[in-house]
Amino acid sequence: MPNKEENPRKKNKPKLYTERKLPQRRCTGCGESKDKRDLIRVVRIPVKEGEPHVLEIDRRGKKSGRGAYICPEAACLAKAIKTRRLERSLAVPVTPEIVAELERQIGETSDQ
Repeated sequence: MPNKEENPRKKNKPKLYTERKLPQRRCTGCGESKDKRDLIRVVRIPVKEGEPHVLEIDRRGKKSGRGAYICPEAACLAKAIKTRRLERSLAVPVTPEIVAELERQIGETSDQ
């Protein structure tokens, strides 16, 4: 039985640090693929049958449910709402409260 060091199938390559690939998501407004952490996630939280659907802004990107991503730009939000892409992605109507919250969050990110 060959020794581990003599095994020809295993090459002794040094393990180098490799950069992790960042997950990419597509913006519902402009349609561009960007890093997941650069986008804002709106999530439709699962509810019991017969109850109205709940939409929330997922700041950490970890909540369970159907999500849609949008760029932190006012033009992308306006286009996603005007063309109803956000509603189509989430399969429920988007409430004015969620739109106001998204506008507020986009305003905060543009100030920084």
